[in-house]
Amino acid sequence: MTPKKTLGEFIIDNQNQFEYSTGELSRLLNAIRLASKAVNHEVNKAGLVDIIGATNQINHSDETQQKLDVFANHAFKRALINRDIVCGFASEEEENFISISSINSNNNNNYVVLVDPLDGSSNIDTNVSVGTIFSIYRRLSSNTNAVSVSDFLQKGIQQVAAGYVLYGTSTMLVYTTGHGVNGFTLNPALGTFYLSHPNLKFPKSGNIYSINEGNYVHFPDGIKKYIKYCQENIDGRPYTSRYIGSLVSDFHRNLIKGGIYLYPPTSQHSNGKLRLLYECNPIAFLAEQAGGSASNGTKRVMEVEPKELHQRTPFYCGNIGMVQRIESFLREN
Repeated sequence: MTPKKTLGEFIIDNQNQFEYSTGELSRLLNAIRLASKAVNHEVNKAGLVDIIGATNQINHSDETQQKLDVFANHAFKRALINRDIVCGFASEEEENFISISSINSNNNNNYVVLVDPLDGSSNIDTNVSVGTIFSIYRRLSSNTNAVSVSDFLQKGIQQVAAGYVLYGTSTMLVYTTGHGVNGFTLNPALGTFYLSHPNLKFPKSGNIYSINEGNYVHFPDGIKKYIKYCQENIDGRPYTSRYIGSLVSDFHRNLIKGGIYLYPPTSQHSNGKLRLLYECNPIAFLAEQAGGSASNGTKRVMEVEPKELHQRTPFYCGNIGMVQRIESFLREN
């Protein structure tokens, strides 16, 4: 049996696919790897120590922060700052971005990282899978100056890397640099990520749809009709409905099994609730690299022009044929 490659070995073997300096990707992913192991350690203690439940803090989106949200945000921020590779950091948990000087106090680091530190954190006290989502861009501004908001407001097509960490039955790190998608599973005894899911691809067809049907009454007519389409007993349907309430978990299952994830606008939230920069763009990058598709209902998600850090967008992501089908329902209604 051939030994599985570690994450570090895989990065070294494939660093020629990363068009920038060969050591930079390794340092970026090492920072994410270290932070994810710290978060994984805390997640696994849920129920044993006082780390589950809400804080008394409300974030900029008027959402109550969970204790693990705060911990995860701090873990990723510190890991990225300490690697001396990132010039800017933005988090779903913080209203504004952070400008980071290099150790020598110059501004010669070249990457900005956007993170959803703990996606699905409201599920943590029920022992449901949660995750971290990350997105990496090259800065646009000159490195003679500190980063500006324009360095973060880039289209998804300009990402140089993106991925997620899934804290579930096992802990997995899944990422892409634009050359396919690969998944690594943490061996908790050794503290090492091993390549377990090489060259991940969506199945050719899917039969799962993932949407919070409790909001059915608030959905646009096109979404209501698509749900009814999924439930019809014809042409290989009805599809199976599966919804966890954590984007990372729902996307990962659909990537493995085949399906579509839907977060539409509602009468209460005209642009849906998912953030373009922290959630939709990185997941869209992964989806496309795995042979899938991601749309806001009218266009490719990664071509949407960001206007603000916490911009929200409708999101439909999964097998190409299923995404095309939902787009046709939305056009017709």
